[in-house]
Amino acid sequence: MAEDVLNMREFSFAAPKDGRCDVLVIAGEHSGDEQAARMLKNVFEKDSGLRVCAFGGICLERAGAQLLFDMTAFSVVGLTEVLKNYAFFKKLSEAVVDWICAHKPRAVCFVDYPGFNMRIASILKERGVSVKGGGSVKTLYYISPQIWAWKAKRRFKMAETLDALAVIFPFEVKCYADTSLKVDFVGHPFLEKSYEPPVKYDAGGEILLLAGSRGIAVSRIFPVMLGALRLIPEERAVAVYPTAAIKELLERALKKNPDVAGRVRLVGNESGVLGVKAVMMSSGTMSLACSLEGIPGAIVYKANPITYIVGRGLVKIKYLSIANILLDKPAWREFIQFEASARKLAKYMKECIGDSSERKKFLLYAEKLRSLLQAPKNMGAADWLAARLND
Repeated sequence: MAEDVLNMREFSFAAPKDGRCDVLVIAGEHSGDEQAARMLKNVFEKDSGLRVCAFGGICLERAGAQLLFDMTAFSVVGLTEVLKNYAFFKKLSEAVVDWICAHKPRAVCFVDYPGFNMRIASILKERGVSVKGGGSVKTLYYISPQIWAWKAKRRFKMAETLDALAVIFPFEVKCYADTSLKVDFVGHPFLEKSYEPPVKYDAGGEILLLAGSRGIAVSRIFPVMLGALRLIPEERAVAVYPTAAIKELLERALKKNPDVAGRVRLVGNESGVLGVKAVMMSSGTMSLACSLEGIPGAIVYKANPITYIVGRGLVKIKYLSIANILLDKPAWREFIQFEASARKLAKYMKECIGDSSERKKFLLYAEKLRSLLQAPKNMGAADWLAARLND
């Protein structure tokens, strides 16, 4: 992965087609790539002549952006993984800044991925390229860093560096109330009309396994899920992979668990709508998709032990799942680190599958989530981007 690119002497990115870029989108992870692409499709409906370039992934390219570099192929998670790849990301961020300085887009729209994106925003200000630095390039940010969970003081640096922020959870607006940053709640992209849920509830379906999109996390979480499935021998499962690299990791884990492998089929995340009876999932974006469909299940998470110990001292939230945070209750039970055992997970999953009243309970949770995440009238993500471009 990143190690191969590190051997390159320098990055070389294409110039904007037609010599013009209105918006440069920077999305470093698969989920951010998907959310940004959804926003972009709606923006093009309002202004088909907009010129957009992207450091993102295949979703942004399919939405109509000129993809300059596939950032999603190099996403990492955890303290040790970030440190290991620090030199690579430093070199990449410098190359991205050089591109912005050379081609001067009207605006840069950062999407989540705060460590990388805020570094670029800061450098643009230091070089006098961004509006906050006295230049012409607007710095916009879509999907806030989780300052409500950890590193809350980042909000002051964001206010000094950014021109506007769009948040997808309603409580996030208040998190910036003591800053000068212009913040708008634009609703969650999973509630937009164009969104098609990748999952639906089916009492006769399989158990869905969602181990995530980051290799390091998948290698720790997926074996726990397989261990739980081993203890539910009457059930079959479907595991979703976002990339070929993740598929390879899943296949490798299945080879090590041949007694369970025959009950697990692998599908890509673009294979159509999956009908499932329950779900074991990591705490990523797809977990909210399942929650909004009222699918019973559990959150499973295991990190590098050092990352976990450090994180416990920094993170100030009761729950890992955003659905649980919004509802302020462990609606989808969380099995984290040392609690993430196959035995405990299997026992809980049997309860989710075996009790018909569980589905009704999760449907009520889903209804409440939808009411919380609906966008205000005329202020969806596309409306926000169009408005900020014309400010």
